[in-house]
Amino acid sequence: MSKIKNIVVLTGAGISAESGIRTFRDTGGLWEDHSIEEVATPEGYAANPELVLGFYNARRAQLSSVEPNPAHTALSRLEKGLIGQGGYLTIVTQNVDDLHERGGAENVIHMHGELLSQWCRSCNHKFKSSESFTLQSQCPKCSAGGKVRPDIVWFGEMPYYMDTIEMSVTNCDLFVSIGTSGAVYPAAGYVQMARGLGKQTLEINLERSEGSHFFHETRLGKAGELVPAWVDEVLNG
Repeated sequence: MSKIKNIVVLTGAGISAESGIRTFRDTGGLWEDHSIEEVATPEGYAANPELVLGFYNARRAQLSSVEPNPAHTALSRLEKGLIGQGGYLTIVTQNVDDLHERGGAENVIHMHGELLSQWCRSCNHKFKSSESFTLQSQCPKCSAGGKVRPDIVWFGEMPYYMDTIEMSVTNCDLFVSIGTSGAVYPAAGYVQMARGLGKQTLEINLERSEGSHFFHETRLGKAGELVPAWVDEVLNG
């Protein structure tokens, strides 16, 4: 991995799982004992908004019981180190938790939204909050009631910041995927984009992803162990 200055890192559920956050793929399509259709689709929200709001209230409350792991803090160290060398790190995460930020990273793109962000469907206002929300909750901007939903990209909705992510991949020297299944698009397609542009590519995962054959190199093991070691290589290399 020579001449590495600008890096894009895509992170998935695997990096958060090491901090104790469960993923729906752990239990054959169930997410905390709910089907994806119930809690992670616009149709599920329309059918039972109280269930969906309660589900995300519980996920939001769980954030206070988990901490960033060594992979998160290593990426923060990499970000600072690359900036000091005249480069940059862009973290593109599919995760909706705030562990990257709490681990010290600043340039984080949440392509699937954030648990701590809410969205008023009446005035389109988005705002940060760690509170629980019900159908009676009001938007702090327009005061509309019953219109605040989680600012989460559900299945069937368009991920955020697509143009920014593609520009970051276009301008990077190295594309790295950490803890991803390689099964959810468009995120799963970024390695193909990077390869097509002649970028170096690296996969760090517990097991090979569905798109593993697109990477120049794959390192298998826990992110909390492999990512700090890889960061040391980049910063010392």
